[in-house]
Amino acid sequence: MSLFEELKRRNVLRVAAAYLVVGWLLTEVLTTLLPAFGAPEWISRSVMLVFALGFLPTIILSWVYEITPEGIKKEHEVDREGSIALNKSKRLEYFTITSVIAGVIFISVFSSRTSFEETASSSSVTNEASVAVLPFVNMSGDSDNAYFSDGLTETLLHMLAQIPELKVAARTSSFAFRDQNKTIVEIATALDVANVLEGSVQRVGDRVRITAQLIRAKDGFHIWSENYDRTLDDIFGIQDEIATRVRAALSASLLGKNADTLIASSTTRNSDAYDLYLQALQSRSTFSYGGLAAAEGLLKGALTIDPDFIDAKTELASNYWQQFETGLMARDVALTEIVAITNQVLAVHADDVTALAIQIFATAAQRAEKEGPQVFLEAVNDLEEIVAVAPTAFQPKILLTRLYQGLQQFAKAVPLMQEALRQDPFNSRIHYELGGLYSSMERRDDARGALQRSLEIEPAQPNALATLAGLSLQSGDGVDYLRQLLRAIEVDPADYELPGIVATFLFELGLAEEADDFRNRVLAIAPTSEIAYQIEMLRAINRGDEETSVATARRAIEDDIDDRHFAFGGAVQHLLRVAARRGTVVQESEYLQQNAPNILDVDAATLPLKYRGAQFAAFDAWYVELPRDEMLRRLERLREIAASFGFRQEQDPATYVGILVLQGKVEEAVKVALEDVFTDSVAVHLDWRRTISQAQYADFVEDSRVQAAMSHWEDEELALREKVRTYLVDLSVSS
Repeated sequence: MSLFEELKRRNVLRVAAAYLVVGWLLTEVLTTLLPAFGAPEWISRSVMLVFALGFLPTIILSWVYEITPEGIKKEHEVDREGSIALNKSKRLEYFTITSVIAGVIFISVFSSRTSFEETASSSSVTNEASVAVLPFVNMSGDSDNAYFSDGLTETLLHMLAQIPELKVAARTSSFAFRDQNKTIVEIATALDVANVLEGSVQRVGDRVRITAQLIRAKDGFHIWSENYDRTLDDIFGIQDEIATRVRAALSASLLGKNADTLIASSTTRNSDAYDLYLQALQSRSTFSYGGLAAAEGLLKGALTIDPDFIDAKTELASNYWQQFETGLMARDVALTEIVAITNQVLAVHADDVTALAIQIFATAAQRAEKEGPQVFLEAVNDLEEIVAVAPTAFQPKILLTRLYQGLQQFAKAVPLMQEALRQDPFNSRIHYELGGLYSSMERRDDARGALQRSLEIEPAQPNALATLAGLSLQSGDGVDYLRQLLRAIEVDPADYELPGIVATFLFELGLAEEADDFRNRVLAIAPTSEIAYQIEMLRAINRGDEETSVATARRAIEDDIDDRHFAFGGAVQHLLRVAARRGTVVQESEYLQQNAPNILDVDAATLPLKYRGAQFAAFDAWYVELPRDEMLRRLERLREIAASFGFRQEQDPATYVGILVLQGKVEEAVKVALEDVFTDSVAVHLDWRRTISQAQYADFVEDSRVQAAMSHWEDEELALREKVRTYLVDLSVSS
């Protein structure tokens, strides 16, 4: 018998084949899975070596021994003609084939996965000279000290970001991984960085212990680590030392000879001022009324201690802009303060892009009151230059987006925020900005998705909740509109506008008793706010108390309130509507001229922007008082002015219907209304009765198609009222 036949008879060949297949399969599985669990590379090499060394002993043993049901026997003791050997041979064949199939499947799956990963990595190769600074863990045993560890992290971020060759993940995205059970590899992959700086802070009295370590993500190697045990007065020295050591550690292999850039830390060396500044940053994180007001006080405290603290001044200017934007601070007061503070900052640091951008925005808003809307176009050009020079700066992009949105240049605004999101994907503010843009563009699903993502990252955002509420109202869901607004009130009870908005909705819906509860909150917190004037006038209108409504509107004019939410323009509109009905337009116009000079002069070269808004509201009176040619001339003049802002009334169907009826184009007005206005939920047009009761709508209302549409709105409004009433009753019972 030949050697080959003897090897076959003794099942040596089958054992060898099975061993090779099993060894190959286990080697493939283990060498694929072990690295995924963070095992060192030497373990994979050891696995392959063990299988290689075990091959020869396995072959020898298979020649000498056989495995039988009675146990292991020497080969010559086994009946080779019996069923045992035959069954064993078949089992070895089945086992070998099964192993081969399993191996093929495994390799196919993981090779495709590897191919995908290689393709993905080739399209987005991580920059080795990149780092994410994770929020240092507060080990002080006191959650109130979290601001201190966060502030240390933020300062280190700021310092490292000054190194031109180093890519630093944005602060908000790094902080998004706080308290998440994510590995360094997962975090680095999500932030697209090669290195991670992490650490902890323990503060006890005037002493602080800081641990910091720089980790290479791909293999978990600690590039550098250090412990610091110092007095609190030395915090700035610690920050400088950590940033310098991190730079040095990365420079050795990544940043090269140009890595000697000077790194500037905080612009104060006073620990008490710095402490207040860090608390302010924490307070303003949700941009709520309460948080912004608290942050303002803390920043002023820091500047009282150190009047030359530039970072605190820049943050205070930004705080005032946010207060002006949310309605917490009067427009003129905020703009004046912003310009004064940024002048001080730029006198010391002329290249501070944040201060410069805020000043450009504030100055344009001031100048527009006298020089007209063209100054905003100049501001757009200036901010575009800043963004081009400092593409990673956050505040200039937000301000530029604000101007784009105001000028309805959405094609520029959306890409700008999308680019910001690519740089800082876990920034709740950017998601919120995108949500607002999509809402303005009526991309409601996109808007809702962006806002919900923003709230996932930072749940306590009253502004995001209020914008979500507006989306619900547009879809006719008055209950969810209230639900979201009440959530916003809960997270920001200091915001007096939120209960005012709820009161306005309920008054318009005919739920006066329920509205009064929210009205009383506004009057208790902010009796002279714009929203307070609005709800007082609206309350009187819905009660049929015309004298009180007129008196409230006149107080608004005499007090020269801001036009936030059309508060000033709405007061002018109500006065002139009542005058048109009473036949006293001339007398009311003289009153307005006396208290707001040139307010109705459409030909004036320069006027406050709120006067221009009031002029658009004056056509209800001008239609019945002026010669038709003069009324139409004024209409065209104001349309030209609106176009200079980038506005086209055709983009707002309700406004366009109003223009068409003034022009006498009733059939066209009916068509637009049926296609683009009455198709909206009545929840968006709860003041529709007051609008169509004006004289110019007489022929429009007589149209049978309009009558049918109005009847539908009446039924919808009745159903909406009952749903909201039931919701509020159930809410009061459950609470």
